[in-house]
Amino acid sequence: MQLDPAAAAAGFRLSAHDTLPSTNTEALELARRGEQGPLWITARQQTAGRGRRGRAWVSPPGNFYGTLLLCDPAPPEAAAQLSFVAGLAVHDAIVDCAPTLREKLALKWPNDVLCATQKLAGTLIESEMVDSRLAVAIGIGVNCMHHPVRTAYSATDLASAGVTVIADGLFRALAVAMARRLVQWGRGVGFASVRSAWLDRATGLGDVMQVRLPDRKFSGRFEALDDHGRLLLRLADDTLQTITAGDVFPVAAIPRGAA
Repeated sequence: MQLDPAAAAAGFRLSAHDTLPSTNTEALELARRGEQGPLWITARQQTAGRGRRGRAWVSPPGNFYGTLLLCDPAPPEAAAQLSFVAGLAVHDAIVDCAPTLREKLALKWPNDVLCATQKLAGTLIESEMVDSRLAVAIGIGVNCMHHPVRTAYSATDLASAGVTVIADGLFRALAVAMARRLVQWGRGVGFASVRSAWLDRATGLGDVMQVRLPDRKFSGRFEALDDHGRLLLRLADDTLQTITAGDVFPVAAIPRGAA
């Protein structure tokens, strides 16, 4: 893979690999060794890729797998906002590479990209303190040629959607889009504009959503995001529930019998 010249000019670098256990694991290990970033780590396949809540992320060749390592990207309390920055950047990159899909694409809270209600891309953000500095690994997977089956949320890939996008081309667009969205975010100062852009692309706004937590699940109407990016859900008793983390599904998209 190659880094787009515009991203390189903005100070981003690339460490490209054929195979890694996990690009996020590699990024955080590099941070412990003193790497400051911004550095992209990519792999043509992963042998131990993972998603949210420790789920396995199936990673055959043909899709895009990469992690952007940032050190001290913002005050720690604002770092979670990078989920929305990343989601927008992935959305931007896919539109750039496959403009015919624009109307079918949407963002699902907080950072999945959907195509015609099916999951097309996901982001896993992990962080740790290294020498009193916050190291953040923004792991991104985009289904270019393949997608998993028998998942909790129906998935798809770009080829199945009728477009051919190779992982290398997707990465070049993504690196440029991420650089642009990080400038917009401005270490958290510009989150209001990021939040507004994310809501413009959101799926389920105003609809009933189901939230699944480790110990329970419940439904409510997706009203908005608060100033920190937390999901605001209006419950049946008219109370407003603030969701900081959890698996969120539009009720209409949940397969019958899976609720």
